[in-house]
Amino acid sequence: MARLFWHSMAVDHVLRELETDPHGGLLEDEVGRRLERYGHNELKKEEKASPLALFFNQFKNVLIIILLIATILSALVGELVDAALIMVIVVFSAVLGFVQEYRAERALEALKKMLTPTSTVIRGGTELEIPSKDLVPGDIILLEAGDKIPADARLVEIHSLHCDEAPLTGESMPVSKKPTLLREDAPVGDRKNMVFTGTTVTYGRGKAVVTATGMNTEFGKIAEEVAAVAETKTPLERRTEEIGKWLGIIALSICVLVVGISLGREFLTGKVDLEFSMTMVIFAIALAVAAVPEALAAIVTGALAIGMHEMAKRNALVRKMPAVETLGCTTVICSDKTGT
Repeated sequence: MARLFWHSMAVDHVLRELETDPHGGLLEDEVGRRLERYGHNELKKEEKASPLALFFNQFKNVLIIILLIATILSALVGELVDAALIMVIVVFSAVLGFVQEYRAERALEALKKMLTPTSTVIRGGTELEIPSKDLVPGDIILLEAGDKIPADARLVEIHSLHCDEAPLTGESMPVSKKPTLLREDAPVGDRKNMVFTGTTVTYGRGKAVVTATGMNTEFGKIAEEVAAVAETKTPLERRTEEIGKWLGIIALSICVLVVGISLGREFLTGKVDLEFSMTMVIFAIALAVAAVPEALAAIVTGALAIGMHEMAKRNALVRKMPAVETLGCTTVICSDKTGT
C-alpha cells in the first residue's frame, strides 16, 4: 500500500481508499485476500534459538574454551583424573547456564501466551470478536474504555474518546481524540484523529477504520529500529574474554619457556635426548593446565545463576545470564519519556 497521510484526509476519502463500509465492514472473502496481501497483524518475531543451540551457546565463553583445551591436553599427557574433573566443571557450568536461560525463555513465552488480545470488529454487517492478529487494513473496529488498541486506525466516530499514548509518545496524560483534519506533517503525538497500536482507551468510546497492521504500524517502525541496533557485549563478557586471553598467553608462555630452557640446556651440554625432550613437553603442558583456574567458570556461572533466581523472585526476568552483573552495577538509567 502506498504511504497515505490518513490523518490529513476526510473520513469519506479514507473509507474509499480502503474500500470499506463503516456500517457493514469487510466481507470474509475480502478479509482473506487482505490477509494474504498484508499478513497477520503481528510484529516480526525474533528468531528463537532451539534448546540445543541455547546449550551450545554456553560453550562460546572464552574461559570455557580454555578449560576444554586444558581437558584435551590433560588427557594427552595421561592425566585422566584431571581431565575428567575439568570436564565435570565445564559441563556443570554449561548445564547451569542453560537451565537458567531456558527457564527465563519459557517464562517469557508463557507470559506472551497469556496475553492473547481480541478485538471487536464489524464484518459483513455483524459485530464479532476476533483475535487481534487477524485484523487487516479496512476492518472497522469498535473501541471502549479499557480496550488496548490493536492496530493503527483512523477514527470514524468519536464519543468523548480519550487514549493513553504513553507507550508510543511518552505523553503522561490521556489524549482527547477529535475528528479535526490535520496537516500532513503533523507528528504522531498530535494526530488526534488517529489511534495507534499499543495505546489504550481510558475513557469514552469510538469507531475506527484500520489503516495499518503489524510492522507497518508506528509501533512496528519503532520495533524495527530497535531490532536494527547491534547487540553489544556486557562488561562481564568483555572482562572474562580479557582474562581468557591473558590466561592463554600465560599458559602458552609457560610451555615455550619450559621447553625452550630445557632443550637449550640439553643442546649446550650436547646430550639431546628424545625421551627427556618428550618428558619436558609433557611437564610444560601440565604446568600450563595448572595455570588455568578451573573453578573460575563455575564460580562465575553459579553467582550469576543465584542473581537470576533472586531477580525472578521479584518478578524480573533476565534472558541472558551475563546481564545480571550489568544490572547489578547500574546506578542511573537514562531514558526518554517513551522508555527507550
